[in-house]
Amino acid sequence: LIYIHTPFNRLWKNIFKLMIDRKMRKKDLCELAGVSTSTMSKMGRDEIVSLEVIDRICQKLNCNVEDVLEILPDSPDNGTSKNVK
Repeated sequence: LIYIHTPFNRLWKNIFKLMIDRKMRKKDLCELAGVSTSTMSKMGRDEIVSLEVIDRICQKLNCNVEDVLEILPDSPDNGTSKNVK
């Protein structure tokens, strides 16, 4: 198992920063990555989006998933600890 330890609002901020660096609008990224505006809105509202979508966005932004997400190694307690989010 892999635990992703990045709140989606931080994920959106990381992606948004990359978009600003590239002078890109949300509409541009939607078209480039083949992502719907509703999916982009979900990210902005801190709702869950698939890792596939995040990967597709990262590919089009020429970055790695690790640049926008913090990925932690497998937890010895299988994620049952209160410390794992």
